[in-house]
Amino acid sequence: MTRKSLFMAGVLAVFALSTASAKTYEIVLSTPTKAGNVLLKAGEYTLKLAGSKATFIQVDSDKSFTVDVKVENADKKFDETRIDSTKEGDTSVITDIQLGGSTTKLEFTR
Repeated sequence: MTRKSLFMAGVLAVFALSTASAKTYEIVLSTPTKAGNVLLKAGEYTLKLAGSKATFIQVDSDKSFTVDVKVENADKKFDETRIDSTKEGDTSVITDIQLGGSTTKLEFTR
Protein backbone atom coordinates (compact mmCIF):
# COMPACT_ATOMS: atom_id res chain seq x y z
CA MET A 1 0.00 0.00 0.00
CA THR A 2 1.08 3.51 -0.62
CA ARG A 3 1.39 6.13 2.10
CA LYS A 4 -1.69 7.90 0.77
CA SER A 5 -3.76 4.71 1.03
CA LEU A 6 -2.57 4.08 4.58
CA PHE A 7 -3.34 7.67 5.53
CA MET A 8 -6.88 7.45 4.10
CA ALA A 9 -7.48 4.15 5.89
CA GLY A 10 -6.38 5.76 9.16
CA VAL A 11 -8.67 8.77 8.63
CA LEU A 12 -11.63 6.49 7.91
CA ALA A 13 -10.91 4.41 11.02
CA VAL A 14 -10.78 7.49 13.25
CA PHE A 15 -14.02 8.81 11.72
CA ALA A 16 -15.75 5.48 12.23
CA LEU A 17 -14.66 5.32 15.89
CA SER A 18 -15.79 8.88 16.62
CA THR A 19 -19.17 8.25 14.97
CA ALA A 20 -19.63 4.95 16.81
CA SER A 21 -18.92 6.60 20.18
CA ALA A 22 -21.78 9.08 19.80
CA LYS A 23 -24.69 8.03 22.02
CA THR A 24 -28.20 8.11 20.53
CA TYR A 25 -31.65 8.52 22.06
CA GLU A 26 -35.14 8.51 20.55
CA ILE A 27 -37.43 11.45 21.39
CA VAL A 28 -40.81 12.69 20.24
CA LEU A 29 -41.77 16.37 20.17
CA SER A 30 -45.54 16.95 20.19
CA THR A 31 -45.34 20.67 19.35
CA PRO A 32 -42.87 22.98 17.57
CA THR A 33 -39.94 23.23 19.96
CA LYS A 34 -36.83 25.38 20.23
CA ALA A 35 -33.59 23.69 21.20
CA GLY A 36 -30.96 26.37 21.68
CA ASN A 37 -31.41 28.69 18.70
CA VAL A 38 -32.94 26.00 16.44
CA LEU A 39 -36.68 25.56 15.88
CA LEU A 40 -37.68 21.89 15.52
CA LYS A 41 -40.98 20.80 14.00
CA ALA A 42 -43.21 18.41 15.93
CA GLY A 43 -42.26 14.79 15.23
CA GLU A 44 -39.86 11.95 15.96
CA TYR A 45 -36.14 12.61 16.33
CA THR A 46 -32.99 10.72 17.04
CA LEU A 47 -30.80 12.68 19.45
CA LYS A 48 -27.07 12.10 19.18
CA LEU A 49 -24.68 13.44 21.77
CA ALA A 50 -21.02 13.95 20.90
CA GLY A 51 -19.10 16.00 23.44
CA SER A 52 -20.90 19.32 23.93
CA LYS A 53 -22.89 19.01 20.68
CA ALA A 54 -26.41 17.61 20.49
CA THR A 55 -27.68 16.68 17.04
CA PHE A 56 -31.39 16.21 16.41
CA ILE A 57 -32.09 14.06 13.33
CA GLN A 58 -35.67 14.18 12.07
CA VAL A 59 -36.77 10.57 11.48
CA ASP A 60 -39.10 11.36 8.54
CA SER A 61 -36.67 13.46 6.52
CA ASP A 62 -33.17 12.74 7.92
CA LYS A 63 -32.64 16.52 8.32
CA SER A 64 -30.22 17.22 11.15
CA PHE A 65 -29.91 20.17 13.50
CA THR A 66 -26.89 20.61 15.80
CA VAL A 67 -26.83 22.79 18.90
CA ASP A 68 -24.35 23.44 21.69
CA VAL A 69 -25.26 22.03 25.10
CA LYS A 70 -23.82 22.06 28.58
CA VAL A 71 -23.36 18.46 29.73
CA GLU A 72 -23.81 17.68 33.43
CA ASN A 73 -23.60 14.37 35.28
CA ALA A 74 -26.04 13.44 38.04
CA ASP A 75 -25.31 11.20 41.03
CA LYS A 76 -27.62 8.43 39.80
CA LYS A 77 -28.99 7.20 36.46
CA PHE A 78 -32.20 8.64 35.09
CA ASP A 79 -34.94 6.03 34.68
CA GLU A 80 -36.29 7.57 31.47
CA THR A 81 -35.52 10.32 29.01
CA ARG A 82 -37.26 13.49 30.15
CA ILE A 83 -37.48 16.85 28.40
CA ASP A 84 -38.03 19.92 30.57
CA SER A 85 -39.33 22.96 28.70
CA THR A 86 -41.06 26.30 29.06
CA LYS A 87 -43.77 27.77 26.84
CA GLU A 88 -43.30 30.91 24.72
CA GLY A 89 -46.49 31.53 22.74
CA ASP A 90 -47.21 28.43 20.66
CA THR A 91 -43.62 27.20 20.92
CA SER A 92 -42.00 25.08 23.62
CA VAL A 93 -38.41 25.93 24.58
CA ILE A 94 -36.22 23.10 25.88
CA THR A 95 -34.37 24.01 29.06
CA ASP A 96 -32.83 20.59 29.66
CA ILE A 97 -33.02 16.91 28.74
CA GLN A 98 -32.30 14.07 31.17
CA LEU A 99 -31.10 11.06 29.18
CA GLY A 100 -32.70 7.80 30.35
CA GLY A 101 -30.34 4.98 31.31
CA SER A 102 -27.51 7.44 31.92
CA THR A 103 -26.43 10.07 34.42
CA THR A 104 -26.26 12.70 31.66
CA LYS A 105 -28.27 15.90 31.69
CA LEU A 106 -28.12 18.35 28.78
CA GLU A 107 -28.74 22.04 29.43
CA PHE A 108 -29.77 24.30 26.55
CA THR A 109 -29.13 28.03 26.31
CA ARG A 110 -30.21 30.58 23.73
